[in-house]
Amino acid sequence: MNVRRLIPTAALAGAVALGATALTACSGAGATGGEDGKLGVTASFYPLQFLAEQIGKEHVKVDGLTKPGVEPHDLEITPKQTGQLGEADVVLYLKNLQPAVDKAVAQSGVKNIVDAATLTSLEAHGAGPGHGEEGHAHQEGDEHGGEHTGEHEGHDHGGSGTDPHVWLDPVKYAEIAKGVGAALEKADPGHAADYRKNTDELVGKLAALDTEFKDGLKNTASKTFITTHSAFGYLAERYGLEQEGIAGVDPESEPSPARMKDLQAVAKKDNVTTVFFETLASDKTAKTLATDTGLKTDVLDPIEGITDTSQGTDYFEVMRSNLKNLQKALGAK
Repeated sequence: MNVRRLIPTAALAGAVALGATALTACSGAGATGGEDGKLGVTASFYPLQFLAEQIGKEHVKVDGLTKPGVEPHDLEITPKQTGQLGEADVVLYLKNLQPAVDKAVAQSGVKNIVDAATLTSLEAHGAGPGHGEEGHAHQEGDEHGGEHTGEHEGHDHGGSGTDPHVWLDPVKYAEIAKGVGAALEKADPGHAADYRKNTDELVGKLAALDTEFKDGLKNTASKTFITTHSAFGYLAERYGLEQEGIAGVDPESEPSPARMKDLQAVAKKDNVTTVFFETLASDKTAKTLATDTGLKTDVLDPIEGITDTSQGTDYFEVMRSNLKNLQKALGAK
């Protein structure tokens, strides 16, 4: 609970010791929540911010640490944001996705901290048959550095080996939504009924989205898609698809000849038509590969942030664009 909220307006005059702190917290640009009694929620990046907004609605004030257009894996925390974190009533984050956030959260002293990774089961992806090169590319990218390295270190989690992109599976995202709803209820019991109702509504919408994906990807000419960002392991697993990633490769550099050869063979064998790139990173790698293999390019968005270039204004719209692009690329019947 924010310190300022412990001081009723009438008692302000007498609260000499706390007054200065409380007023500074209220007037600070990074203050979360407010004297209007809203629950102050700080979310580490867009998918968690979206859940807090959808479930909390008018009862919460949500701040996101990752601004639109910033690659979440590369986020650096400013002192102002660290202060903002410490003032929050509830902090939502996904441990091991953003090392800078993990550190700041550990130091924040906030009572209600929710790690989304504990609300569903995380798995390792990209280690199966046909993905040996992908693991190799990971290592290679990390050793040689480059501007995209941070992203792929994010996938590897400094050795935990699990894939953090759970929100791209509507079923797992719904599990996280339930956990976020429960956390808001606990932090603000006065509005528990509303949080519960909003959670149920959101979970219903995610179930409908799951059905759309299931039906939309049931009969396709190919089951394999190639992407520059190996973020779609959970989605592929959920809907019986195979993700081939050019992971660990700096988008400003050419893919390795061995990986190119490997992907050309995969494309031929599995009737692949399209190389997907994302909106928050360069499309150079995808275009190079597409030119060399005679494939098309299109967008598959990992929804780590919404910008003006996103194919939709929120999670649901972008997921439906992803579905449409996958159907087109895989030859949905």
